[in-house]
Amino acid sequence: MATIVVRSDRPAPSSGRVNVTALAHQRLMLLLVLFIAITGLIGLRLCWMGVVSGGRDGNIGSASLPPRADIVDRNGFPLARTMDAYSIAIQPKKLIGDRDELARKLAEIFPDEHYDVLLAKLSGKRWTYLRRRALPEQVAAVNALGEPGIEFPREKERIYPQRTLAAHVLGFAPVDGVGGMGAEAAFNDRLIDPARRGEPFMLSIDGRVQAALESELYAQMMQQQARGAAGIILDANTGEVIAMASLPVFDPNKLGKDDRGRGNDVVQSRYELGSTFKPISIAAAMDAGVVTSMSKRYDATAPLQVGGFKIKDDHPLKRWLNVPETLVHSSNIATARIADEMGPGPIQKIYRELEFDRRPTIELHERARTLWPVNWGRITTMTVSYGHGIAVTPLHLASAYAALVNGGMWRPATLQKIKPGQAPEGRRVFSAATSARMRQLLRMIVSAGTGRSADAKGYRVGGKTGSAEKPFEGGYAHTSLVTTFAAAFPMDNPKYVVLAMMDEPKGSPETFGLRTAAWTAAPVVKRVIERTGPMLGVIPDERRDVDISELMPLLWKAPGESDKE
Repeated sequence: MATIVVRSDRPAPSSGRVNVTALAHQRLMLLLVLFIAITGLIGLRLCWMGVVSGGRDGNIGSASLPPRADIVDRNGFPLARTMDAYSIAIQPKKLIGDRDELARKLAEIFPDEHYDVLLAKLSGKRWTYLRRRALPEQVAAVNALGEPGIEFPREKERIYPQRTLAAHVLGFAPVDGVGGMGAEAAFNDRLIDPARRGEPFMLSIDGRVQAALESELYAQMMQQQARGAAGIILDANTGEVIAMASLPVFDPNKLGKDDRGRGNDVVQSRYELGSTFKPISIAAAMDAGVVTSMSKRYDATAPLQVGGFKIKDDHPLKRWLNVPETLVHSSNIATARIADEMGPGPIQKIYRELEFDRRPTIELHERARTLWPVNWGRITTMTVSYGHGIAVTPLHLASAYAALVNGGMWRPATLQKIKPGQAPEGRRVFSAATSARMRQLLRMIVSAGTGRSADAKGYRVGGKTGSAEKPFEGGYAHTSLVTTFAAAFPMDNPKYVVLAMMDEPKGSPETFGLRTAAWTAAPVVKRVIERTGPMLGVIPDERRDVDISELMPLLWKAPGESDKE
């Protein structure tokens, strides 16, 4: 019988299965590598579009910002929010239409953008923003052009819904934790805290009061053709900033490379604030035991000659003046004599306790150094008593006036709303008796002296004018004034300090060409108090006032005397 042998060249079944599995694994790995590479390229592309292109456009990019908490005023009114916003971007390589015609059409949609700027962006080589924070109707109009080279990315944007309102207080958000200004920078850690991001951050600012302050300052600045203006409203008993304004202003929604007006003159600029220092100096003399009687008189019959320096009054009365008259008529000569009798020690002490020798105390990062005299000789002691030879910020002065009228307690200024009963204890600067006397004297200045144009009826306003020539080339520019009115109300129970300042007012027909504080700054304070008093819970009452009956007989006014500083 023949033997049949069956042969086969196929591999064993187990070996075949192994090879198929290996091939499938290789293919999966290849797909995974391709997927990772594509994802990486997309990620790099997005980073390039969002960061590099945004930086080239000269705008403050917010796509790289972490989510931020909303900022609201003390009443919960929104001041800053993070939300999804429309953006419009150009990819020049993908443009198919005529660039000149497209630029003209875009200029019609965006009338604030110049044709040449739009054409330059369309003619560039790199992806760039056309508009950030674009309105929905603008997006629709651009989309209707049918240009594939125009894109519409959606991004997280920091929006300031009230536009320029409180711009210097709010500032703008840092990019990648760098830069920024205002509350956005000062409270950055709180705003990006993941645990509190959903909780709005409440400022001490009252949006209604802020709007009134800005409005009145702007109107007066325009009328006076002033270089700038600034103002602040401070809670006299807690240090809370209720309003803070600096003009010119900027829009934090539209930041460019060369924006003007970003400097906050309330905290970043220092000035010689003139006669507004006189009440502080006289209060120091009271606590030092130098001024023991309101009837004490000082020789103001002629200019005071000290070495080669002459101290004179703008409106000389040429007679002896008592303490109320010194303030009511704003005498440099009499104030200098009081300071000379007091000596440098007490006045230096009080100025240091009011922090005139350092940056203002507030949470903002942008704060100016003061100009503190190096040599406190006799003439320096005299001149600083009436606000010359020493320069501080308006915030310094506002905090000092709060201590002057609130019973003598200095407290740091703050932009955070303070809960009732949680105000900082502060430190005593003036005695309670001196503070009570200063309330009378400041009220007299408004009712009978240089501050009469600030007398808002029923609000019992007290304050002091200051008109100081600006330093210039080793001397003073006689035609360039900084005019200030620092006030508090109601004087029988002070609640708020109000300060208004004009930088180089030119005068106007309404002020008969006069540029001093009584004509340019004091009226602003009056109008601000009249508008904001009811908002702040202070109702005008002409039946109430500070009792100044014991001091009024000390005032004597000769025929023809002028008290307009």
